[in-house]
This record gives sequence, C-alpha cells and structure tokens, in this order.
Amino acid sequence: MLSSSVNIAIPNTLLPAKPSSSPFRSDAAFRSPFSLRRLRVRAEGGSAAGVAFKEEEERGLSSGDAGDSPEYDVPPTLQRELMPKHVAVIMDGNVRWARQRGLPSGAGHEAGVKSLRQLVEICCRWGIKVLTVFAFSYDNWIRPQVEVEFLMSLFERVIKSEIESFKREGIRISVIGDSTKLPPSLQQLIHDAEESTKENSKFQLIVAVSYSGKYDVVQACKSVAQKAREGVIELEDINESLIEQELETNCTEYPYPDLLIRTSGELRVSNFLLWQLAYTEFFFVQTLWPDFGIEDFTEALTSLQQRQRRYGGRKS
Repeated sequence: MLSSSVNIAIPNTLLPAKPSSSPFRSDAAFRSPFSLRRLRVRAEGGSAAGVAFKEEEERGLSSGDAGDSPEYDVPPTLQRELMPKHVAVIMDGNVRWARQRGLPSGAGHEAGVKSLRQLVEICCRWGIKVLTVFAFSYDNWIRPQVEVEFLMSLFERVIKSEIESFKREGIRISVIGDSTKLPPSLQQLIHDAEESTKENSKFQLIVAVSYSGKYDVVQACKSVAQKAREGVIELEDINESLIEQELETNCTEYPYPDLLIRTSGELRVSNFLLWQLAYTEFFFVQTLWPDFGIEDFTEALTSLQQRQRRYGGRKS
C-alpha cells in the first residue's frame, strides 16, 4: 500500500509550480481555528474551487470541533490506560492537498493549522501529555525566499491569535530548533509564548522550527564537552544520560516519543528527533496532513496499543 519510491524529502515540502503570481500569499484571509474554530482561505480570483474549499472546510470544522462533543470521547477500540505519553508528528502533504483543490500552495499550510488544533484537542481529551510536531526543518532554509517568508508569517499569526487560548486551556508551548535564524519578531513572540505558558501542565505542545536532529545531537555534545573543559564534569562521567540532558527535548518530562506519525505516505524521518526516536514506534499513513483527523489518529493509536514494545529485550 505504501511506496518507498517517492522522493519528496522534507515534511511540509514546498515545491510550487511556476505560476504568474506567487502561490504563497501572506494576505490570504485567515481565521484561527484555535479560538474561532473556523478557517477560510481565499482562492485566487474567487474560483469555483475556492468556493468549494470554503464550504468543505466550514463543514469539516463544524463537525471537527473537539470541544465537548461525544464524537471525541475515547473510542472503544482504544484503552485509555495504554495511551502514549508523547506523540510526534511529521506534518506532510499540505502543498499536495492544496494543488488537488486548485488552491494556492500556501492555502495548504493554513488548512494544516486546523488539523493541528484538532489533534491538540483530541490529545488533551484522551490523556496524551505531549505532542511534538515538525513544522519547519533547518534544511528548509534553502527554499525560495517567498516560501520561507510565508511560513514565518503564518507562524507569527498563529502564535499571536492563539496565545490567550493556550493560557486558558492549560497548554504549555515549547519551540525547539535554531531560533537564531528566525525573524526577530518571531523570536520575541516565541519567547513570550513560552514564558507565559511555562507553568501550564495539562498538555505540552512542542513545535520544531528550524530544527535538525543531527544538529540537536551535535549541540548537546558541545555542551557536554564545554562542561568537561570547565571541570564541571570529568571525562569518565560522560554517558548517554548527560547527553540526553542537553538535547532540546529536555524541555519536557517525556522527551522520548512513544509514537511517530508521518502523513502523506512518505517513509522516512527526515532528520527529525534522531536520538529521541531510538525506541519509538512508527506509523505511516497515506492521508495528507490537512485531511488527517480522528479516524487516522485512532488507527495509529490502535496499531500502537496492539504492539509489543521490547526496548531491545525479548518477551515470551
């Protein structure tokens, strides 16, 4: 069912065609699903495809609002006591989703915000404590400037519109990755969001932006080496535990994902949480990220709960 021959290497891959105007439009109408539960993206020229998209999204969001709907109770196929503590997601397929609907490429990323919010609400209700999402790879900086600027703008808009909701809902937000490359305004927003939610304990959303799993390990090793140079630790003290303490996921009580989900059918981890995924269970789904919903998530969790996690050992 899944093919390993497809070669689209990076989550949220941005490979636009060459239209006469940019498909990454920062002026697209945006209504945050985090607080308003609505998302409308204006198609170029008010096309029929755009109208159909609006109608489809309004129906989807209306029925997909986790809120207090019994639809979002834990399904009978799942056991609450076996829920993972930490789920990681590579959110892939946004641009393909937009192209299939004749929409600007950027519309796919905006639609993907709806899927993220829905997943956050489901995790909160089902007792999952941490969700880590791969929003922007360090490798994505080589993309055309217009694509990068669109995504930076989208990150800023979402943080601005959702920070109060995070505070009310008891959600802690953490951002991992090389923040030095981000626009100063986005760096400040991230700092403020992390500071204002750091005491929240109901749920933690970790967003990987400008993130590289390889660099995460390298910077951790450098930090340990610096401590050894300063005499804080001895060379013989260096072990896995010391390195793990310096990884960027030290921001959470549960740094190791129990489950990694990748959407769109791609079969790789794309330099995401390389150290942390040592004993993580993988689940790959063909669904494009903006279409990912409760049925896909239930299927992934059901698969996880049916597996035997041995951690290198053997169970009789």
